[in-house]
Amino acid sequence: MKREKKPSTAVVPCPVVLLSVKGPERPNIITLSWVANVCSKSPTVVVGIRPERHSHAMVKEAGEFVLNIPSTSQFEASVFAGTRSGKDHDKFAECNLTPSKATKVDAPMIEECPISIECRTKEIHSLGAHDLFVAEVLAVHIDDSLLDEHGRFDAAKASLFTYLPLSAEYWALGEQME
Repeated sequence: MKREKKPSTAVVPCPVVLLSVKGPERPNIITLSWVANVCSKSPTVVVGIRPERHSHAMVKEAGEFVLNIPSTSQFEASVFAGTRSGKDHDKFAECNLTPSKATKVDAPMIEECPISIECRTKEIHSLGAHDLFVAEVLAVHIDDSLLDEHGRFDAAKASLFTYLPLSAEYWALGEQME
């Protein structure tokens, strides 16, 4: 038996992503879970950001950003970056995160995150509470320690975590299912 609930953000789990963007005074980081792959040729992602968030105007103005996938060792930084405004906080400094130069965009990657995805905005759609940024993937950077001897990504080494909007909880990802 299933219980009907009111419409909500019920797709679970959701990725936890640290979006980094160039700003007029300093770069900023915003933690997001409304992020998804939506096309493989050419690789395209979507990101949902509320217009009232400080980073929204920065992402819109810059037209490019980096999606950094954190590991559990960046959990506290991820929570901080998602609950504090870049208007009042230098999130790179306060989270002890290192900005590093991207190869295709003028936004910093986060050195400590095991995966960084450089993106350029193609379209923006207003959906209501969030604007949807549709972006082309220009480059993907994966820490060498997460690649096996054939250069394939080894998720077991990544120690990734996810967000569950139905319960407003974070969970570490488990083991591979065959």
